[in-house]
Amino acid sequence: MVMKTRDKFIEVARQLFARKGVENTTMNDIASASDKGRRTIYTYFKSKRDIFNAVIESETDQLLNRLRLIVARPSSPEEKLMEYVECRFETMKEIVSRNGSLRAGFFRDVRKVDRARKIITRKEIAMLRDILQEGVDQGVFHIPNLQHCAVIITQAIHGLDVPYIRDNLIEEGIDKETLKTYISELILNGIKRR
Repeated sequence: MVMKTRDKFIEVARQLFARKGVENTTMNDIASASDKGRRTIYTYFKSKRDIFNAVIESETDQLLNRLRLIVARPSSPEEKLMEYVECRFETMKEIVSRNGSLRAGFFRDVRKVDRARKIITRKEIAMLRDILQEGVDQGVFHIPNLQHCAVIITQAIHGLDVPYIRDNLIEEGIDKETLKTYISELILNGIKRR
């Protein structure tokens, strides 16, 4: 299948960002590697930030698709929540690992991380809220404010992305499996009906 021009720019930019870093990649580099003229790339993207955001959105689409599958499963809300947490951590680790040097500078710039997260955070919150709502409807969870709870859980998980990806908590005796278990149990114990 012939790749659409916009999609080709996104994939070429992803590869260049991964290999050279975002800061060391120019719009000319992307256009040249795509075998297109510089004017053509500006037809689709106004700036390198626009194409960077498109790369992040493309990469995170796979995360969202995996999370949607979990939400749609015919399993219990507790199981969905635990699978959701595990999938979220593992998929983010895969995305960051696949993107080479993009990850090195990316996580050092908090503003860049926040911009990238805004692209998917609302969708993550909505999916998590669906799981929580299902648990409330089944009488399994007690949550006074679903939206607030979904936001807080999402932000807590986001806050653990870097320690999970870098395995920073191993110094404290907390490996990745333990971290996933602890965060899942912490969430479940906080919202389960007693």
